[in-house]
Amino acid sequence: MRMVDLIAKKRDGKELTTEEINFVIEGYTNGDIPDYQMSAFAMATYFRDMTERERADLTMAMVNSGDTIDLSAIEGIKVDKHSTGGVGDTTTLVLAPLVAALDIPVAKMSGRGLGHTGGTIDKLESIEGFHVEISKDEFVSLVNNHKIAVIGQTGNLTPADKKLYALRDVTATVNSIPLIASSIMSKKIAAGSDAIVLDVKTGAGAFMKTPEDAKELAHAMVSIGNNVGRKTMAVISDMGQPLGRAIGNSLEVQEAIDTLRGHGPEDLEELCLALGRQMVYLAGKASSLEDAEEQLKEVIRNCKALDKFKEFIANQGGNPEVVDHPEKLPQAAYRIEVPAREDGVVAEIVADEIGTAAMLLGAGRATKESEIDLAVGLMLNKKIGDAVKAGESLVTIHANREKVDDVIEKIYANIRIANHAEAPVLVHEIVTE
Repeated sequence: MRMVDLIAKKRDGKELTTEEINFVIEGYTNGDIPDYQMSAFAMATYFRDMTERERADLTMAMVNSGDTIDLSAIEGIKVDKHSTGGVGDTTTLVLAPLVAALDIPVAKMSGRGLGHTGGTIDKLESIEGFHVEISKDEFVSLVNNHKIAVIGQTGNLTPADKKLYALRDVTATVNSIPLIASSIMSKKIAAGSDAIVLDVKTGAGAFMKTPEDAKELAHAMVSIGNNVGRKTMAVISDMGQPLGRAIGNSLEVQEAIDTLRGHGPEDLEELCLALGRQMVYLAGKASSLEDAEEQLKEVIRNCKALDKFKEFIANQGGNPEVVDHPEKLPQAAYRIEVPAREDGVVAEIVADEIGTAAMLLGAGRATKESEIDLAVGLMLNKKIGDAVKAGESLVTIHANREKVDDVIEKIYANIRIANHAEAPVLVHEIVTE
């Protein structure tokens, strides 16, 4: 078997066999296939696409290129959630205790963030003492006994994906549905979950800018999951504006706590219920999605979800007092209001640019080496569709520097006020097959 023949076969739009796809991924991972040939293969795939079977085979070849996590010692159906990213995306902090409160195991492997704000681990480390450096045995024990634990990404998971992703980034082949879908799904499958719920974002703050592209990606990933024996569902959700009101690590922890109390932003609560009901249903704990949602609302009402969050924090070394005393979270030295310059209705909030404004304060990482300031960030006081008067605060800046002219300028450039606007639809579609 020769790589040049397989490049030509895909270039001509023909379907590769399982053995041929395994040959490509194994050869590239171990260095037998050079970057220039893999670049040609990625470009051929970009233009010629792959069948559902090829996509599933590509995913499993990447899964098998490295270690996999065995979660069989954890009792019950393990359901994982993945978001394709966004601004102010606090869903994991809410969903993990919310679902665990219904005795569903949440064994979460998370990473640190690169971009607007920190990742799930960075956010959780806003809580004094909280740590994710726990052994595999302790991780399994915590999930079996308490139904929830978060561990940092460890081991040699999907090395083929890491290598191929870096190549795609410099060969203009990132935006390819089979390559995106197999990249995401290989990591989720290698992490050992039985079922997967996907939050596929669309809009200015998302990778997939249009609902049509997001729908295509969602269907591709759901198809891969179901084809390789993982029950998979997806929600296509709007990222035309930041989710919730908080953008920043400790600010997002506070917002998650408010949401678990039943007092969070409407859009964050709506999305958490949309994702959570799928997790509960796939875990076999509900007869329907409607039944699952009612169960989730009940553990918010009776405070079981909030108590589970406190338990989770304490089990991983954190101070659970932050739940009742949010002032114990990191606090910025300055709070600076950004007032509206005119009367009207908020018509646009450019999510990725507002995220960048938070990163300028130190809320996120511009490079892997950047240090995150856990206290800083932005609070949106108005969302799209909200009326505003001149002089009313649009945004509160939480900063550890007094001069924030650069941040204010970016906020004004990316929040538009008009005579009329309506709040966007948050959940565009549910994809189940």
